[in-house]
Amino acid sequence: MLGVKPKKGKLLIAEPALTGDVSFNRSVVLLAEHNEEGSVGFILNKPLNYSMTDLVEEVHVPFPVYNGGPVEQDNLYFIHKVPHLITNSIEISDGIYWGGDFEITVSLINQHKISQNDIRFFLGYSGWASLQLDQELLSKSWIVVPNEYESDIIRRSTQAFWKEKMMELGGDYLLWSNAPENPSLN
Repeated sequence: MLGVKPKKGKLLIAEPALTGDVSFNRSVVLLAEHNEEGSVGFILNKPLNYSMTDLVEEVHVPFPVYNGGPVEQDNLYFIHKVPHLITNSIEISDGIYWGGDFEITVSLINQHKISQNDIRFFLGYSGWASLQLDQELLSKSWIVVPNEYESDIIRRSTQAFWKEKMMELGGDYLLWSNAPENPSLN
């Protein structure tokens, strides 16, 4: 599994040594785009203390909002698995889509035609300039793994997702799965 190349639809697992980076410490990122111009992704396992009702007046259902990454944190983004309902979506891979018509999305949420298992909202995104992610991979900041959950990633990725991925990787990573997030609290 190690040695997988980055490409949209893959997951980036933060290496345990990436402890000084507040945004990416213990993060699991879904790559939404990866090409010669750069990369874009969304952190899947960092819920915020906000819901959609706090951020968008027109939304009447308190869907959770996640920290998507350190770029443009004043903008709202979303991934979903209902392109037949949300027009103008961009396929990431394996039945998972990025964005689409926001007004339609709000209406569908308020009508309870989209559940929390169908969509995930983010403040901000994770972005890398051309070759920046490749450099971070060379410096062993990330592990690239397939998204074996496909569109079910929305439901499966919880706060414990990083720990689960460390356990799946096994070996030395198994030790890190139970280490405290802040070693000074040990």
